[in-house]
Parts: sequence; C-alpha cells; structure tokens
Amino acid sequence: MQGREIVIRKRLPSAFFGTDLCGMLLAKGIDTLIVAGCTTSGCVRASTLDAMCHGFRPMVVSDCVGDRAQGPHEASLFDLGKKYADIMSRADVYAELDKFKQRAG
Repeated sequence: MQGREIVIRKRLPSAFFGTDLCGMLLAKGIDTLIVAGCTTSGCVRASTLDAMCHGFRPMVVSDCVGDRAQGPHEASLFDLGKKYADIMSRADVYAELDKFKQRAG
C-alpha cells in the first residue's frame, strides 16, 4: 500500500481471482469500480466481468484501456458496454466524480 492506494498483485487475468480485492472493496463499502489498464480483451475484460459478478458496478474508461490491436479492443468495449459495464471516457468519469463530490460535500 502506498499512502491510501491499495496495490493488488495478481497472477491471472482477473484482479479478483486469487486476490483479496473483493473483500477489501466490500470492507470499505465500495460499490462502483473504475476500470483502466491493459489488455481490453484480456485482463480488463476478466476483471470487469468478475466485478459485475461480485455485485459491483464496473465503469470501463474507454480512453484508459488498450489492446494489441484495435479490432479486439473495440469489440471488447462494445460487448462489455452491452452486457456488463458502463463504458465512459475519462472526461465523463471525472464529470461523474465531480457530481458525486458535490452531492456528498
């Protein structure tokens, strides 16, 4: 852990499988996850699916994920957005976070 940041060392595609991530998030009362990283068709997809299966609301940041090729990247974003997650740009995520802060503050 670095400051307030939680560091998860994962060994498989999903950040949930074989880690304490789910328990840590639940203990903190977290219900929504902002997902970024590599590879959209692999680790991002696996972590997003597992997040949804654990009852979290995943939000995939479309301009903060990537893949080896554009086709699998776009297909994964399309599929994730239709079934499992909200797909949002970084600017839209920041706007949503600002709205949340205003409501909470």
